[in-house]
Amino acid sequence: MNIFRISADLMHLVSIFLLLLKIEAHKSCRGISLRTQFLYVLVFVSRYLDLFWNFHSLYNSIMKVFFIVSSVAIVYLMKFRQPYAKTYDKKSDTFRIEFLIVPSLLLAFVWNEGFTIVEILWAFSIFLESVAILPQLLVVQKAAREQSGRIENLTSHYVFCLGGYRTLYLINWAYRLLTEEVYSDWIAWIAGLVQTAVYIDFFYYYLKSRWAGEPMALPV
Repeated sequence: MNIFRISADLMHLVSIFLLLLKIEAHKSCRGISLRTQFLYVLVFVSRYLDLFWNFHSLYNSIMKVFFIVSSVAIVYLMKFRQPYAKTYDKKSDTFRIEFLIVPSLLLAFVWNEGFTIVEILWAFSIFLESVAILPQLLVVQKAAREQSGRIENLTSHYVFCLGGYRTLYLINWAYRLLTEEVYSDWIAWIAGLVQTAVYIDFFYYYLKSRWAGEPMALPV
């Protein structure tokens, strides 16, 4: 554990709380991709499959439980709970997630830390998380076109915090590489770089709008 890892985890928590705040405060799921949220359920369930037999620390276990429960709860709210479910814009959420799930699973069978169910599912979760935000970014782009480029503040903050959490993990890995004698995690490193790269364009327009003191806007 180091300050970068803790900061990354806190930013991840903030992103989830911002999403729940957006849903509850507006009584609406508009602008949120159910497909991305479903992918996060797959990510956390497959990654934390060892929760019941592999204890590292109380902090680690609490975080695992929180991410699983919160991701499932968000999907439940968006899919089944009224009045939230009726506000979900299915027509804007059209990304074919099988094009993300299948390649991630195939890659996990080829590149993993050990050819066991647990290790394959862990690798699958890492690869899938690196691209899980793509359906959400597509929804954001479609919403921007409908609103003259403008993005709702809570939605933009949510996506930024998700990207920020992964960026801080890159710094955490760099710090560990410099300070630990033996440290190597190529699967997480490569997937993390891909995931951060996915956010680059969003980061640019988000920070540009913050600097100007204006609501975030995308070119349309």
